[in-house]
Amino acid sequence: ATGTDQVVGLGLVALSLIIFTYYTAWVILLPFIDSQHVIHKYFLPRAYAIAIPLAAGLLLLLFVGIFITYVMLKNQKDTKKAQ
Repeated sequence: ATGTDQVVGLGLVALSLIIFTYYTAWVILLPFIDSQHVIHKYFLPRAYAIAIPLAAGLLLLLFVGIFITYVMLKNQKDTKKAQ
């Protein structure tokens, strides 16, 4: 891999680690901390802990479905041209 690919890969891994750490602290640790503590202002309300991953999952399924539909339609057109 080129240097640029390695830098992009490292950046993606670092971003994933940051998101994982934030989400883990938000969902697992935050409920055990007093609600008046100052750390709560750095986190979204707990309802978003379910809504954000659900929306991301639905978007992922939508894009996968669109991609599969596109590939199947393109393959069908190519098959008709070949005949």
